[in-house]
Amino acid sequence: MHSFAYRANALFTFGVTILAIMCVMASLSDNLNTPSPQAEIEVLNINWFQRQPNGNDEVSLTLNISADLQSLFTWNTKQVFIFVAAEYESEKNALNQVSLWDAIIPSKEHAMFWIHTANKYSFVDQGSNLRGQEFNLTMHWHVMPKTGYMYADKKVISGFRLPEEYK
Repeated sequence: MHSFAYRANALFTFGVTILAIMCVMASLSDNLNTPSPQAEIEVLNINWFQRQPNGNDEVSLTLNISADLQSLFTWNTKQVFIFVAAEYESEKNALNQVSLWDAIIPSKEHAMFWIHTANKYSFVDQGSNLRGQEFNLTMHWHVMPKTGYMYADKKVISGFRLPEEYK
């Protein structure tokens, strides 16, 4: 005869197995979604471009950021983390990335937005490498599912240049 503990263990194991199978199916169903997010970033103004007392260059930008990230949301999406980074080359590094702005998109209803803002985080280069520097603005997004693996992608918007002189 089977004891109560044996039966409870079998029931618990069966329940966990069914839950694991449902999580795998939910995760795999996300592969059927082909997202097509849209993003545009525009530099409206360079508020200031100066050399700090320690010799580093610092820039403040006014940005228009618009995006339609609704296609990233499925029934398995918990939230989407987005950030805008300035990317440029220097003599020391093939790729420099400076995060300028970020946000967490909690739901599909908030995934279509337009924001007019200054950079949230300082755009500082360690050294004086920014004068006349060409740079790209890249919007990165990280999709965080309820179950399954997190994935990331980005959109690069190129063609920006900083002035030759401080202002």
